[in-house]
Amino acid sequence: MKNLLLIIALFGLKTGWSQQTTTAITASQTSTVIVHKDPRVDALVKKQGSINKTVKKNSNRFGRGYRLMVINTNKRDEAIAAKTKIYQQFPELKAYLSYQSPYFKLKAGNFQTRAEAERYRKQLNSLFPKGVFIMNDTIEIRPEKDKEESEE
Repeated sequence: MKNLLLIIALFGLKTGWSQQTTTAITASQTSTVIVHKDPRVDALVKKQGSINKTVKKNSNRFGRGYRLMVINTNKRDEAIAAKTKIYQQFPELKAYLSYQSPYFKLKAGNFQTRAEAERYRKQLNSLFPKGVFIMNDTIEIRPEKDKEESEE
């Protein structure tokens, strides 16, 4: 019985390795492939392309720069009052209020150069006697065409 199983297994292995070879396609034998494609695939490709352009455009709107640390307090009302004061006195500055337990931090502005941040720091020091500090931060960068549109 063992011998019979061994012979069947060896026969099965031999037939498994004995594959037929295929003939190579010569230059005279050409074949064509016809692709049937749904036209909605083209629409999806165009849509994905526009999404990629939008994402790339938005990712270029952030870069390294400076912000002014206006207030760092554990009193929420004080931080909101300072933010309101900044918007009233300097409407062109954007204020960023964040909470890092237990402190509320108020940063203002998106400055690409330290000199520009220094000009505003001097003006804000008169409003906030505890001091305003220049900090390195990731800022929002407005593209040139957005700046031109806002000036018109």
